[in-house]
Amino acid sequence: MPKPVLMYETGLCGFCRAARRLLDNKGVIYDTIRVDKQPDKMQEMMERSGRRTVPQIFIGDRHVGGFDDLHELETDGELDGWLAD
Repeated sequence: MPKPVLMYETGLCGFCRAARRLLDNKGVIYDTIRVDKQPDKMQEMMERSGRRTVPQIFIGDRHVGGFDDLHELETDGELDGWLAD
């Protein structure tokens, strides 16, 4: 069973759209939290990730990072393993 994927994002973020596109193309089911619509979730995101930029992506309890980190995992052929682990 694949691990749950969660992405903190905002509505106007191009990197968030790119991350969604990458996950969609892989057929990954994921949940999103819009920190621009739920400001309390911004604090939660910063505490969990140690970062204040979006997107912040989690696979299970494991912090991936942002889009660049997600893309690097995919390019290196490691993303599928993270999703299935």
